[in-house]
Amino acid sequence: MRKRIAVLGITGSIGKSTIEIVKYHPESFEIVFATAHRDYEGLYSIAKELNINKIAIANEFMRFNHNDELINFYQGQDEIIKLIKNENYDILINAVSGSAGLPYTIATLEANKNLALANKESLVMAGHLINELLSKSASKIIPVDSEHSAIFQVLQGHSNEEVKLLHITASGGSFRQLPLEEFGKITIKQALNHPTWSMGTKVTLDSATMMNKGLEVIEAHWLFNLSYNKIKAVIHPQSVIHSLVEFVDGSILAQMSKPTMELPILFALTYPIHYPSNKIQTSLIELAALTFETIDAAKYPLFYLACQSGEAGGIMPTILNAANEGALELFLKEKISFNDIYKIVDKTLNLYENIAYPDLDTILHFNREVKEMVLNNYL
Repeated sequence: MRKRIAVLGITGSIGKSTIEIVKYHPESFEIVFATAHRDYEGLYSIAKELNINKIAIANEFMRFNHNDELINFYQGQDEIIKLIKNENYDILINAVSGSAGLPYTIATLEANKNLALANKESLVMAGHLINELLSKSASKIIPVDSEHSAIFQVLQGHSNEEVKLLHITASGGSFRQLPLEEFGKITIKQALNHPTWSMGTKVTLDSATMMNKGLEVIEAHWLFNLSYNKIKAVIHPQSVIHSLVEFVDGSILAQMSKPTMELPILFALTYPIHYPSNKIQTSLIELAALTFETIDAAKYPLFYLACQSGEAGGIMPTILNAANEGALELFLKEKISFNDIYKIVDKTLNLYENIAYPDLDTILHFNREVKEMVLNNYL
């Protein structure tokens, strides 16, 4: 019997990789409903190709001429949440970009459905709430980010008491070899030119600033229930080792493959087993030398700021993420420079007092308020 999958954000990079897995293994998987933010044409085309009979657009203000009687169409966040709670599926992939993914993560867990999580902002903003929900739910979260999938796989059969350190790897983004004095001249085109991964706009920009790696440290804290002093990050330009676990006896285990999201997606869909597949193969002989570097604090201050915000906890990671989302939007509109992204996030964090255990309404309120404030100050 085929596994029934729901995919949120199917027109993005994770969604497209999921499609490749489903098309390669049609005997094992089917997509029963899918969403996009605003790309109706892309979403409809995918639905026709894969015989998906329920689709939804998250943007509730767009107007469409949907007249296909064989495909049911829904619109807006509330309708998507109803689908999440009422449809018959085995696992949901949340590949929505940014803070918009949080309500869908909450809804999936409330529906007692298994969640393949590719939306790191859910745990960054509301890790304490999500872990509380998990304690009461039949749901499981299987991480899709390649780094967290690697750690998740390596930790199978091991207790946290055995773990000395998690080492999250980072490619170093677009500017690993760029002199610091050139950072002020970085263009949008340069920032979106990632050397090893094909990702969406936000993740690519966050990789360039290394904010993405800071968010992944926060995500790892909540996913694996480990303190921040046991979670490190290291630059690994080849992106072949997706993360490593160092155990208390000194041994280090890693998960390796050529850089692709298809493998972690496949594992999330088939957990707890590794499913037979020839879709992605890695030749050890053809691999380049594997190297590691420390993360330069002068080049990547956002990484360290993100880690500090994670350790502070409470509402601070939400403020961090909202300020960053606002700053990225300004950068893409050419209102600020690349270096201004860090300056805006740092300045915004200093404007707020922490709230130790914010509820969901408080988190969503601050998320809106902070992003709007950042945008209004510069637009």
